[in-house]
Amino acid sequence: MKYIRDYKEGDRVFDIYLCRHKQAAVTKNGKPYDNVILQDKTGTIDAKIWDPNSAGIEDFDTLDYIQVYGDVNSFQGALQVNIKRVRLCHDGEYDPADYLPVSKRPTAEMYRELLGYIGSVENTYLKKLLEAFFVEDETFIRDFQRSSAAKSVHHGFVGGLLEHTVSVAKLCDYYCAAYPLLKRDLLLTAALCHDIGKTREIAPFPRNDYTDDGQLLGHIVIGSEMVQEKIRLIPGFPPALASQLKHCILSHHGEYEYGSPKKPALMEALALNLADNTDAKLETFTEILEGTPDTGWLGYNRLFESNLRKTQLE
Repeated sequence: MKYIRDYKEGDRVFDIYLCRHKQAAVTKNGKPYDNVILQDKTGTIDAKIWDPNSAGIEDFDTLDYIQVYGDVNSFQGALQVNIKRVRLCHDGEYDPADYLPVSKRPTAEMYRELLGYIGSVENTYLKKLLEAFFVEDETFIRDFQRSSAAKSVHHGFVGGLLEHTVSVAKLCDYYCAAYPLLKRDLLLTAALCHDIGKTREIAPFPRNDYTDDGQLLGHIVIGSEMVQEKIRLIPGFPPALASQLKHCILSHHGEYEYGSPKKPALMEALALNLADNTDAKLETFTEILEGTPDTGWLGYNRLFESNLRKTQLE
């Protein structure tokens, strides 16, 4: 099959994809159409069915595997598929492994790196907390390794949460060397725990969508609660240390409008916010660049509020 990342404007589509999302809509003129998101392991692409009732369009729904016939075009700087025909596929016609996006880095390699950071933490209580999650809790370890870091935007793939967490910890480790006032044990623990709530906020693939708790609470609050659950099981865990760690988690998005219940009040909380934002933004930009063969200007992107382009040195 031809993967989504290899498509370019003008290509003809005739392959099987996972329908990541399907939603009925209406044009300004009152004509019905369908918004569809197609997915394979290399990513997703928006698609449109301009006449859902036309011949050749079989009934299908979100998370169905479908054979798509259509054309690739460009709309507002992004590739899009104009679907002409759709056939619902059945078990045996496809390999699910071709449709789940995965991290480019091996899971075992990334997890060894994460465990290395835990091994470098000197504070007894923080190390026990980290080990309670990442060494002793088999269910959490399984979910953490398989989870994405987001429904979309950045690290939206199997292993994305692990990859993002390791990257944030690496940045925080650098910050500690550059700015000695930072408390390394606290910052690294916060970095490794800052997004653990996403294991409960986002359902596993292929759904990879928000759970009820994800909608009602969000990963920041969930993560703080998960940390408190483990802290209760560690005798003598200092209350002040617990509060400072939870503050880092609760403020790691930096601003109220970005979902943080608190703004950073500790130097470590600010460092975590900067590291998290750096990795999220640069990974998002990377995925945008890798998702299009175009060179030069790519069009306006609402996430960056800017017209983006690929760097050209010649």
